[in-house]
Amino acid sequence: MTEVLTQTKKIAKSITSPKKFIVGKDILANISDYIAPLGNNAYFICDEFIVDRTIKEAGASFQQSGNTATFEKFNYECSQEEIDRNRKLAREAGANVIVGIGGGKTLDTAKSTAYYEHLPVVIYPTIASTDAPCTALAVIYTKDGQFDHYLFLPSNPDMVIADTDIIAAAPARFFAAGIGDGLTTYFEARACYKKNGLNLANMKPALVGVGLAKLCYDTIRDNAVLAMRAVEKKLSTPAVEATIEATIYLSGVGAESGGLAAAHAIHNGMTAVPSLHRVQHGDKVTFGLLAQLVLEKADQKEIEEVIHIIKAVGLPLTLKDLGVEEFIEDEWRNVAELSCAENDTMGNMPFEVTPDDVFNAIVTADAIAQSYHD
Repeated sequence: MTEVLTQTKKIAKSITSPKKFIVGKDILANISDYIAPLGNNAYFICDEFIVDRTIKEAGASFQQSGNTATFEKFNYECSQEEIDRNRKLAREAGANVIVGIGGGKTLDTAKSTAYYEHLPVVIYPTIASTDAPCTALAVIYTKDGQFDHYLFLPSNPDMVIADTDIIAAAPARFFAAGIGDGLTTYFEARACYKKNGLNLANMKPALVGVGLAKLCYDTIRDNAVLAMRAVEKKLSTPAVEATIEATIYLSGVGAESGGLAAAHAIHNGMTAVPSLHRVQHGDKVTFGLLAQLVLEKADQKEIEEVIHIIKAVGLPLTLKDLGVEEFIEDEWRNVAELSCAENDTMGNMPFEVTPDDVFNAIVTADAIAQSYHD
């Protein structure tokens, strides 16, 4: 008799990061110099509010350098249709580098376009509302704004540029949303590491990833309130720069290398609630974090510290704050079901979680939040 031996494939740990992360001021007017090592014919995907400024300042930079640039306005949703539209236009322009300038969905569209067209990508966030800029990941939505799927990319962006003056001048609510997204990083990475789950590179979470995630949380805890007061005045200060580094770089690399867990899974379920379609990712995922802490039966002091930060920076605390005027049980049981989907990140929790568990955690988290509400 022939004995058949099987061997379980071992999955290695990983740390992934953008090739370059640049923080500074007044970069847009000289952006051709930064992009030149990657390509001389750039296709820009721009948020509506900054497209005119980009054409003026970046266009002049490219003209002075003798290089070429094409500018296109982003059409509001990171859907497959929008990605395909930009792929076609980039090919027609003969582009050899893609540049995304705007918010998270604009940047994910740029990353996806570059991936399918096999081109380098430069990411230039105008708001610090999520950690999307640094990750080898794009979140794809339907045309109607509902979460569709994750697009896992083979590499991180070639370059991420954080212009602190531009980010500080954006509406403060976006900066607060980035703080909310960054708040979740450590707690999700911690859970994923305990589970020995899979990070966003579909590999095992590395200790360095958890360490960066913890540094992200510590930096937010120590700087976010001071930074918010400055951003409310549209000013850039050392606290603003530290918070930007935390919410864009430390959160992005920490989440990607450390992994996501319940907070983002619950957020993805919440995208099915029509009244929340226009709510910032960071606002929703902050509530997802409160629900995750309930699932974990986290220490009360830890929960109170998180709630203090949420309130101090002006993030929504309760479901009503998020815009839920009426709690419909069937709607939120659907959220709980979706958050436990097989292909989502709830499986990175270090214990079994059922839809009933999630529903109960959501209701309890809202009740806890209400008890701390002014």
